[in-house]
Amino acid sequence: MAVRKIKADVYYVGAIDWHRRLFDSLIPTPDGTTYNAYLIKGKAKTALIDTVDPSKEAELLRNLDDAGVGSLDYIVSNHAEQDHSGLVGKMATLHPEAKIVTNAKCKEFLMDLLLVPGDRFMVVADGDTLELGGKTLKFMLAPWVHWPETMFTYLVEDKILFPCDFLGAHLAPAELLVESVDTFYEAAKRYYAEIMMPFRTSVTKHLERLSGIEIAMVAPSHGPIHTKPASIMKAYGEWASDRVKNEVVIPYVSMHGSTQRMVDHLTDRLIERQIAVKPFDMVATDLGKLAMALVDAATIVIAAPTVLVGPHPLAVYAAYLANALRPKTRFAGVIGSYGWGTKMVDTIKAQLPNLKVELLTPVVIKGYPKADDLKSLDTLADEILEKHRKAGIVTSLA
Repeated sequence: MAVRKIKADVYYVGAIDWHRRLFDSLIPTPDGTTYNAYLIKGKAKTALIDTVDPSKEAELLRNLDDAGVGSLDYIVSNHAEQDHSGLVGKMATLHPEAKIVTNAKCKEFLMDLLLVPGDRFMVVADGDTLELGGKTLKFMLAPWVHWPETMFTYLVEDKILFPCDFLGAHLAPAELLVESVDTFYEAAKRYYAEIMMPFRTSVTKHLERLSGIEIAMVAPSHGPIHTKPASIMKAYGEWASDRVKNEVVIPYVSMHGSTQRMVDHLTDRLIERQIAVKPFDMVATDLGKLAMALVDAATIVIAAPTVLVGPHPLAVYAAYLANALRPKTRFAGVIGSYGWGTKMVDTIKAQLPNLKVELLTPVVIKGYPKADDLKSLDTLADEILEKHRKAGIVTSLA
């Protein structure tokens, strides 16, 4: 992406990655991503806020050259993860006069991850400021959105917040500046689900803190820049709240059709009870879409066949993923089938220690589901409806 002027003496100098489809060898990025870096030219000093992924070194150097940067005085590192910090060491080498500005924890990480010498750092604390000459940077420590060393940088005069990963999106955008999250809602929610949902308590805390600051623009390190920040902040507030929807997510695996029949039957019975259902075949599903579904759902039901007396490994993975993401889900259930014996329920339950859920009555059957087995699934659908009603998630049927 070419250099973009976003305010007087404030420039976007990052890089766009149109073709990246997997992040951290784990997270699907179907719409690509960006590595956003920003240049601020004060009357006396110049600062670079974050760098880019090492694969985009040429783009960053070209952009800085196009922006007329002869030298840098400061390299601000908001977060040590390499898609943002990967070229901090390179930039420090190219600009030996520059100091790397970050907090004590991030300094420690950068020294460990990138082998940056300790004498290159300027360590800042929460609330510290840095004068560039008509441009003042204020630093806000923001641990656990999403690493322990994360911080935000706030450009006081222009009221621009640079929050690194917070409020971002994995998206290669057609437009860099956007007014509303509605124009890329799915990408923003996917990013929240995959990256921020495990830390929703911290998300809420930092949203409350930011509500006391006048912010005209949010310039994150992935995705578009928000010119009307209220939109993305409202969305984050909803996603991170304790409110859940009358929805059931069913991650499932089926080897020979028995579990598939159970999932299909339960899905139909829940729909009849006017409960939204989102089934995900773990063999083929996009894990980002599963994560998004978990953001709001009141209930998760994991469905699996038995493999050597335990649940199918993909069902264990679904449980592990849900446990790691820590959604606000209220209820959890297990359904599935076995041939000669199973420890499925105990194994899946053991994978969910982080979820503050009430466990539903399991339905685990022998062989292919018979009439009485299907009636047990009807009873489970009734139980889910009643739990949702008692929790105030659904109060009546239309």
